[in-house]
Amino acid sequence: MSTRTKWLLLSVVSLLLIGAGLCIFSEAAHLKHSGQPTGQWVLLGTYSLILINGGLCLLGQAIRFRVMMDTRRIVRREIKKKARSLRPKRKSPSGA
Repeated sequence: MSTRTKWLLLSVVSLLLIGAGLCIFSEAAHLKHSGQPTGQWVLLGTYSLILINGGLCLLGQAIRFRVMMDTRRIVRREIKKKARSLRPKRKSPSGA
């Protein structure tokens, strides 16, 4: 799988996990304030924090892949510049 594909997949999945974790977290907070049993909202809150932290970890990986892509592009561009500058210049034919 290419770096670009990994970046695209990880970035989308990480944002979905963070969003789902935040929604579940707000549901756990609602259960706490509505007087539900402690075990119910604690488990839901723990599950939401797992989702949020997992999403943040995946987002970090996605950022890492993006930085790798950008660095490779810059390095390739610089190598092409160096190769162009090192080529011997052609002399124009003098035939007139």
